[in-house]
Amino acid sequence: QVQLVESGGGLVQAGGSLRLSCAASGRISRVNSMGWYRGNQRELVASITGGGSTNYANSVKGRFTISRDSAKNTVYLQMNWLKPEDTDVYYCSADLNGYTESQEPWALRTWGQGTLVTVSS
Repeated sequence: QVQLVESGGGLVQAGGSLRLSCAASGRISRVNSMGWYRGNQRELVASITGGGSTNYANSVKGRFTISRDSAKNTVYLQMNWLKPEDTDVYYCSADLNGYTESQEPWALRTWGQGTLVTVSS
């Protein structure tokens, strides 16, 4: 009933840029938050709440920008001045509320499949 599809990863040289996208679809009534995490431990890179508050890991402040298109339930991560240490699998995550076809409410924390970002030196 819910899909979280991310895209935009790839190979880039140090100093380059990439833009990741993550779109949530389904019977969604509320997006509480969406964010980007990386690595096996899924450490926070950046997140944004439904109210627009943002949070960034110290290592990416000033280089990465998270934004959203609420009408599309989509979050973006603009990554500039990429460094080799940014190389990792990036996962999109969303904290959602929604309704079934019978109008029963649900709550879900869901994850995307991951997209690989590789930064060469």
